[in-house]
Amino acid sequence: MVIRVYIASSSGSVVIKKRQQAIVGFLEANRITFEEVDITMVEDQRLWMYQNIPGDRHPDKGNPLPPQIFNGEQYCGDYEDFFQSKENNSVFSFLGLPSQPAVKQSES
Repeated sequence: MVIRVYIASSSGSVVIKKRQQAIVGFLEANRITFEEVDITMVEDQRLWMYQNIPGDRHPDKGNPLPPQIFNGEQYCGDYEDFFQSKENNSVFSFLGLPSQPAVKQSES
C-alpha cells in the first residue's frame, strides 16, 4: 500500500498550501514513502478523492478540501486529523503503517 496525499498545486489559499507543505515535509523528513496526487491536474483523481472520503467527513457545503490522505484506498484523514496524530505521536498508526523502525546506532 502506498500513502497518497491529495493536493491542489494551484490553490489560491495560503492556508491550504501551508497545510500541504506541512504534511509533505513531515513525510519526507521521516522518510515515509508517499505519492502526491494533484487534483487540479487530473479530474478522475479529484473525483476519486471526493467519492472515497466517508460521507460523514464531507463539509455541510461544497467538497472536502485538500490535503486529504489515503493509504491505498483506505481513507486516513485530512490535515486536522494528521495534525492531531502528530501531536499524539501516533502518525504511523494514523497512516496505517507499522511503527517507525528504530535508528541503528553506528558502532564506534
